Amino acid sequence: MATGTIRYWAAAKAAAGAAEEPYQAVTLAEALDAVRAAHPGELSRVLQRCSFLVDEQPVGTRPHDSVQLTEGGTVEVLPPFAGG
Repeated sequence: MATGTIRYWAAAKAAAGAAEEPYQAVTLAEALDAVRAAHPGELSRVLQRCSFLVDEQPVGTRPHDSVQLTEGGTVEVLPPFAGG
């Protein structure tokens, strides 16, 4: 099991009530399941629209249970941003 940091941005940060928190998980899916359990409600809804970076690499369309997390790694939670 790896430990690291989940960083929230924009609407995800507001919904989590924090800029970051630690994770303990093997995969991105496990980390997100733990986040949903710890923050039921708005953050769970926001996560459905987010994209993710794991150790600065875009997850894209890969299944979250196939994305391995690393010890000391970082997961960035990026909601859609308005442009203009």
